[in-house]
Amino acid sequence: MALNPIERPLNTRAVLLATTMLAALIAPAAVAQEDTSEDEVAVQDTIYVIAPDFVPSEGQSANKSDIALIETPQSVSVITRDQIDLLNFIDAQQAVRYTSGVFGENYGPDLRFDFVTVRGFTPKQYIDGLAAPVSTSIYSVGLDLYAFESFDVLKGPSAALYGNSPPGGLYNQTTRRPEDEFSGELSAQYGTDNYKQVAGTFTGPLGDNVSFRLTGLVRDRDAERDLVSANRELFAPALKVDFTPDTELTLLGYYQSDEVMGDTNGFLPVYGTLLPNPVGKIDPSTNLGNPNNRFDREQWGLGYEFEHRFNEMVSFISNSKLSDYDEDTPTGIYGSGGLIDNDFDGTPDDFRTVLQSNFTYRESVESFATDNRFDINLETGGVTHDIIVGYDYRDVENVADFGFFYGTDTIDLFDPVYDYPADLTPGYPSAFNNQTLQHSGLYAQDHIGIGNLFFTLSGRYDDVTIENNATGTETQQDAFTYRVGANYVFDSGIAPYISYATSFEPVIGTDSVTGNDFDPSEGEQIEAGVKFDARGLPEGYELLLTGAIYQITQTNVVSTAPSVTPVFGTQTGEVEVQGAEIELVSRINDQLSINASYSYTDSEVVKSSTPQEVGAPLPVTPENKASIFADYSFIDGPLAGFGIGAGVRYTSESEGALPGPFNPVIYTGEESTLIDAIIRYDYESWRFAINGSNILDEEYVARCSGPAGCTYGAGRQVIATVTRKF
Repeated sequence: MALNPIERPLNTRAVLLATTMLAALIAPAAVAQEDTSEDEVAVQDTIYVIAPDFVPSEGQSANKSDIALIETPQSVSVITRDQIDLLNFIDAQQAVRYTSGVFGENYGPDLRFDFVTVRGFTPKQYIDGLAAPVSTSIYSVGLDLYAFESFDVLKGPSAALYGNSPPGGLYNQTTRRPEDEFSGELSAQYGTDNYKQVAGTFTGPLGDNVSFRLTGLVRDRDAERDLVSANRELFAPALKVDFTPDTELTLLGYYQSDEVMGDTNGFLPVYGTLLPNPVGKIDPSTNLGNPNNRFDREQWGLGYEFEHRFNEMVSFISNSKLSDYDEDTPTGIYGSGGLIDNDFDGTPDDFRTVLQSNFTYRESVESFATDNRFDINLETGGVTHDIIVGYDYRDVENVADFGFFYGTDTIDLFDPVYDYPADLTPGYPSAFNNQTLQHSGLYAQDHIGIGNLFFTLSGRYDDVTIENNATGTETQQDAFTYRVGANYVFDSGIAPYISYATSFEPVIGTDSVTGNDFDPSEGEQIEAGVKFDARGLPEGYELLLTGAIYQITQTNVVSTAPSVTPVFGTQTGEVEVQGAEIELVSRINDQLSINASYSYTDSEVVKSSTPQEVGAPLPVTPENKASIFADYSFIDGPLAGFGIGAGVRYTSESEGALPGPFNPVIYTGEESTLIDAIIRYDYESWRFAINGSNILDEEYVARCSGPAGCTYGAGRQVIATVTRKF
């Protein structure tokens, strides 16, 4: 029976949450307006744009200490809240559009996860310095970007402070925190693909020593692909208690629920996307799945950050978090087999009939993580030391099951009819993963300053135990990783640096050739670069300019593609990535804001137990990426309060997969040049903005993982926003 799109009933939980947020936010805003003095009213006659933190300065994520980015011998990109708001980034994939060495949206738009690569590798996700409860095969929990104050990308090996992680790096997201003075915002958005959102955050004191923050969001949207819709609810409370001037405790929590209906990924045939199809070109809105497909996810986290300053030199910092992540796909029909070729002659039978399969999946991840450290600042004989000594621990239980029915039905590529046979309900008959991980690490770092010369020395010992709960087998691996670096900060603000760092990742299984247990995969990087923070320029110039060249080598690789453990094969693989990056974030006279970057990334599989892989570049790792965005604010005259901005993003083509015996033909995604724009008006505490990305609606194939795995890149998106700040 053919199904028509079903209009979803009104989500009562979403309405209740939105109503509560509106009432909670408007009431204190009204009180704040009543208390406005005459002087403040006079000031409001001046129109200005508030973006004091557009340019980052501190590298808390990179060092677990308040060491300036200019003194950090590592390439670090910090996307601040001001940048996120100005460019209206919705998720992490969009947030890295103007960041060097980081690539997002190579899988096209996705309403569930953030697909990002850093210097050729999939990074691990951290939230408030603690590892996120990621699933088995996707290193992202999809927590909404609105919950965070900043998005920090650490490029290159970062295991010396964070433990097991890929050599490309990791990213850390810092949640919004309570403040001692009352402030907040309420925003409403509407845009293409029926995008609707109400969001707000407000913070302030509850007493002399207590402050709070409440952040919430309700979103309902469709997608570029036909018959796909999604809704999201986010609630993130925080409470800070100052017990004494030297002792504070911050409680942090979040809850997010997601429901996505329809097939969110492309899985389109190569004929009609990358290659010609005699029947015609496939429209980007084509959906080869089913409107009955469903993805449900609920996740929450509850934790704290505690800090006590014993004196001016010694502090103790402790943060912990208990997290729970559950996702469920009870129906996952998709175009799996590409165009039908019954006679196996390499040519599709009719270039329009596509095979369908059904993949059902569910996963639960329970996690406890804690990080405890001493921060010691001292000076001896003109030499300064910022020393941290810490211990962190993680306990993660992961259970995942799936079902798969191959070739259950077919669908017409150009005239799809969405049948839903009753027997396409496989449930979850097969185990995908059932493991418990215990990971502990002891680390130390000394940031040494001798005048304008700084040395950073970091070292860490990790012990990882992974138990297969299904078989009762246990694997234990340990590793020592380190980072050494030096930089010199000239009085002009120019700071050349050089560093060497290592990383590791556990590999579970037995070598098919030697019969021995696998060793951890290891990574190393040497990086040299220069930074500039404009301290030598006239007042009104804020900027951070970073240029870097690097080489990464990863060894002890069994499989160059992520997979569920235990993996099979022999541990002979090696990967090399080398590149150059330059990145600029600038704000001039509180009028002109600039984000610009360029990346050159050369990746190669040097050794592999799969001979076809040798010499191949890493998937979804474009060789060139260049971008620039400039925004200008008018502060006087008849256009006072208006702002305009425009940007261009170029990404070169990239391979969709690695070659192999079952994947002999590799397809390359298309290069793209995309234009973004913004127009806005700020008046007193109001902002009216229209943000557009890919405004020319360039149509391009972002990735083709195989003959049936092609995905179009994100098309035009235009979103109007009204924001009330107080």
